Amino acid sequence: MRYTLENDILRVEIDSFGAEIKSVQSKATGQEYMWQADPKYWGRTSPVLFPFVGKLKNDSFLHGGKTYSMPQHGFARNMEHCLVSKTDSAIWFKLVTSNETLEQFPFSFILRIGYELIENELKVMWEVSNNSVDKHMHFGIGAHPAFNCPVHGEESKDGYKLYFAGLDELHYYRNDMQTGLALKDGHVLALDNHRAVITPDFFDKGTYIAENRQTGEVGLEDPQGNRILTVLFNAPLFGIWSPEGKQAPFVCIEPWYGRCDSIDFEGTLKARDYDNVLEAGNRFNTSYVIRFGA
Repeated sequence: MRYTLENDILRVEIDSFGAEIKSVQSKATGQEYMWQADPKYWGRTSPVLFPFVGKLKNDSFLHGGKTYSMPQHGFARNMEHCLVSKTDSAIWFKLVTSNETLEQFPFSFILRIGYELIENELKVMWEVSNNSVDKHMHFGIGAHPAFNCPVHGEESKDGYKLYFAGLDELHYYRNDMQTGLALKDGHVLALDNHRAVITPDFFDKGTYIAENRQTGEVGLEDPQGNRILTVLFNAPLFGIWSPEGKQAPFVCIEPWYGRCDSIDFEGTLKARDYDNVLEAGNRFNTSYVIRFGA
């Protein structure tokens, strides 16, 4: 079911299936900021990635001597979330352990996902609870919002710009396009005044995986330098993605607490890079903000 948050500036729609942002529209201009999930390119808008970010080696993980199967980006994006509370400007959902989740993920959890609309900003909030009484829990969580680009009726997003606050160059890794796993070779993207210009082949070699908290602010600008939106976060990693070789009319800016396995990974669950661990009864809280407009 879709729910609406709105104020004088924005109208936001959130779907309880996946607790996913589906639409953000400017009330002044009618501009739609979010990708509308055309399956020709990519059939999602802004899935929440839990309990893992990215792809696992062999689509599985080893824990406690047992192998568990897990699809890319986990199961939360493919499940109905229960509405907890709603006002005109804020909404909360939750997803809890079930027999279905235990077949894939052997931990007792509560995932709470919240959205709060404040002027021209949408705050996205996550709370992960380890509901176990006696064992720690390993997990990852991440965002995957897709933003319309171009927005002024151009034929492609060529000439649009990505802004990386405070950076003169972006250090990144790629994922292998056949397996989805992280490659070991690092790359450097030179920036001009903290910006990279999107070219026809900019996304053709896969996701830009940026580690080590290089920045906490990534913006999207039109060719004239007007800011369309900004994603603000404190995550240790982020990804920049658009479907390879499709000239898809959207760009994803993705704060992550976790990432896909490395292509040579052979370890157990607790050996995964960027693993998060919660002791029994503890909670993990974080958030990020999408600012629409300048």
